[in-house]
Amino acid sequence: MIGELNSNIPSGPLAEKWSKHKFESKLINPANRRKYEIIVVGSGLAGGAAAATLGELGYKVKCFCYQDSPRRAHSIAAQGGINAAKNYQNDGDSVHRLFYDTLKGGDFRAREANVHRLAEVSVNIIDQCVAQGVPFAREYGGMLDNRSFGGAQVSRTFYARGQTGQQLLLGAYSGLCKQIAAGSVEMFPRTEMLDLVVIDGHAKGIVVRDMVTGAITSHAADAVLLATGGYGNVFYLSTNAKGCNVTAAYRAHKRGALFANPCYTQIHPTCIPVAGDYQSKLTLMSESLRNDGRVWVPKKKGDNRKPHEIPEDERDYYLERKYPSFGNLAPRDISSRSAKEACDDGRGVGPGGLGVYLDFADAIKRLSEKVVRERYGNLFEMYEQITGEDGYKVPMRIFPAVHYTMGGLWVDYNLQSNVPGLFVLGEANFSDHGANRLGASALMQGLADGYFVIPSTIGNYLAPNVGKRPSTDHPEFKRVVDEVQARTKLLLGIKGRRTVDSFHRELGMLMWDLCGMARTEKSLQRALSRIPTLREEFWKNVNIPGENESLNVSLEKAGRVADFLEFGELMCLDALERRESCGGHFREEFQYPDGEAKRDDENFAHVAAWEFTGEGSKPTRHVEPLVFENVKPSVRSYK
Repeated sequence: MIGELNSNIPSGPLAEKWSKHKFESKLINPANRRKYEIIVVGSGLAGGAAAATLGELGYKVKCFCYQDSPRRAHSIAAQGGINAAKNYQNDGDSVHRLFYDTLKGGDFRAREANVHRLAEVSVNIIDQCVAQGVPFAREYGGMLDNRSFGGAQVSRTFYARGQTGQQLLLGAYSGLCKQIAAGSVEMFPRTEMLDLVVIDGHAKGIVVRDMVTGAITSHAADAVLLATGGYGNVFYLSTNAKGCNVTAAYRAHKRGALFANPCYTQIHPTCIPVAGDYQSKLTLMSESLRNDGRVWVPKKKGDNRKPHEIPEDERDYYLERKYPSFGNLAPRDISSRSAKEACDDGRGVGPGGLGVYLDFADAIKRLSEKVVRERYGNLFEMYEQITGEDGYKVPMRIFPAVHYTMGGLWVDYNLQSNVPGLFVLGEANFSDHGANRLGASALMQGLADGYFVIPSTIGNYLAPNVGKRPSTDHPEFKRVVDEVQARTKLLLGIKGRRTVDSFHRELGMLMWDLCGMARTEKSLQRALSRIPTLREEFWKNVNIPGENESLNVSLEKAGRVADFLEFGELMCLDALERRESCGGHFREEFQYPDGEAKRDDENFAHVAAWEFTGEGSKPTRHVEPLVFENVKPSVRSYK
């Protein structure tokens, strides 16, 4: 059984905790670092930055990714920017303001200490990336430019047009390549983690599948770092890459790691609407577009006129009306629910009425089309390629879609899970965003964890455990390999009648309808009754062509969907137990008369961390209370 969760938050004043903790953390001298081997799973911003930095420090690192190259990690898809409290615009920003905005944006459901550390480290991230050659946008005089993002009234977002994630990943990738060439990092592309090996309660290795040959092998290490992203694809349609999955995190969960706040999923308001029944993924339009684009719907229900035919006084700029202080840059959860409300009211636009307008006509008049092209040109090109519509001439159509997940494996202040030796970075952990992530903070957290946090904290685990790395000849490695091979053989032997994608699509629609942008006790109970039935059918009726000993995309998908079919139930259970509305978790029973989310700080100001208790058994819910010493939680208002 798991006892009290120890977050290991250092004592002392909030602004001094991180400096104090770094000073008190155990150090390992350079000669001794060569004695340690570290596994990093994932090569995005968190994983790539961690592998490069740990390799440069002298550790032996093995980095695994299922892509054909580390530079194809999903971090590449991030568009709009990365936050940092530099106050280059002299508009009142500070580390404390970024800390407060992030804590408030997460609806006061994150740890103060973790969030403040993130705000502190943010200023160093930009300097690191500039030194790597990341081509951030600059003003005419050569200074780095900034723009605004949702949930903030200052300009603190650094950007590289609509390609910020790509440029930051190339920076991390260059550092990673340097260490690969130096021999301190060994790279394993096209290799998927299928299980975690735990020996005497400590994470000591992983079992992987070579996605080209099908070979299942194991790797031992002194510590395992998971930087495997989020679980948004449980909804099937999302803005995530098709390969994004929960498998690494969920298999670690089944080996003892607690899964925290799985119901916290983020719906992004600025997505290109679904075009048809057989669409396989969705495309995000950067939140940065809301700096100059105005969001509106017709005031009249069923108004099917073309947008230019609807006069100004018959348009409802609903974000500007409802949230005058923040306007079109209201946070994502609030903006998404407002769009849903407008569409549910019969005022949506486009096919099926599932869309709202994002209009640049006023910006073009104010700034000129030339300036708008300079700021957002590649985003407009992407929109036109997908929709066939010119966003300079007609308003873009957008609708909310699943984007990011704030839940993840539980970690303490050192980013270590409750399983000693298992560390979790970036979107794969739960630690920094509470119930809702502010735009441009994902890149900030990934790089903070990889470049600055884990190199300072991993020594606290490694130093006392030198010489305790087992060999892959250990019986536990052989046992886990046998289990993985048996599971693979079982999947391939079902030979049913339905494709893996058909099960994934059905699960996704079920999750979106019953545990999506809005949830109720009734809808969640329906989901909890239907998911086990669907999972049972999957294990009886899925059809996976081919074999294991070769490239087999259907087999890869099947393992991931099997995990989603279990994880989806955990999500719904977590959403059912959290009887409040906060951030991206909106329970319709808990809202104020004006429709805003109604938190219950008396009963739910805590992290819910779930323990796996065996196949077919209800997981155990553990609680880590959230203590607010520096900020008093208040009703979250952006009006």
